[in-house]
Amino acid sequence: MNKKDFLARLREGLSGLPQDDVAERLTFYAEMIDDKVEDGLSEEAAVAEIGSVDKVVSQIVADIPLPRLVKERITPKRRLPVWEIVLLILGFPVWFCLLIAAFAILLSIYIAIWAVTLSLWAADVSCIAGALGGLAAGIMFLCKGDWTQGIVMISTGMVFAGLSIFLFFGCKAVSKGALTVTKKIAFKIKSLFLRKENA
Repeated sequence: MNKKDFLARLREGLSGLPQDDVAERLTFYAEMIDDKVEDGLSEEAAVAEIGSVDKVVSQIVADIPLPRLVKERITPKRRLPVWEIVLLILGFPVWFCLLIAAFAILLSIYIAIWAVTLSLWAADVSCIAGALGGLAAGIMFLCKGDWTQGIVMISTGMVFAGLSIFLFFGCKAVSKGALTVTKKIAFKIKSLFLRKENA
């Protein structure tokens, strides 16, 4: 793919974004391709080095804040006739309630995802506390001469230490997954605004 085709497909992919952002991104990628060509690459090689258009569009959309997309989408492109204003006012109880319900659903999904993640981290911290407490109690019992109780407490502390290590890697993986899921949800929401704009 040459520079012209790449920029044309990029413009098409970004068509729902604010025009200032589209122009800025097109200029940026045009200059990037030109710089790579000056360094000795062909246009096709320079474009291939940048990556696929879909990947570039996804990255750009992910970087643009949602309020900016919403503002671009809801700003009227023309003056609203009186009948549309009347319909908006009369329909306010319906569309406003639906908007609040959609926001509440999205917020509850985010809270549920991160509540599970935080509870797993809390369980890991509890295991670390149990390990430290078990070792400290075991040492105290050993110092008092109660060998049986001391060995039991140290063993319990070691079990909790092993569990905390095991849980740490699980919590790390769940945190990465939660971050990926929340990013995908945000991207899907932004894509809905772009599709509506393109329709």
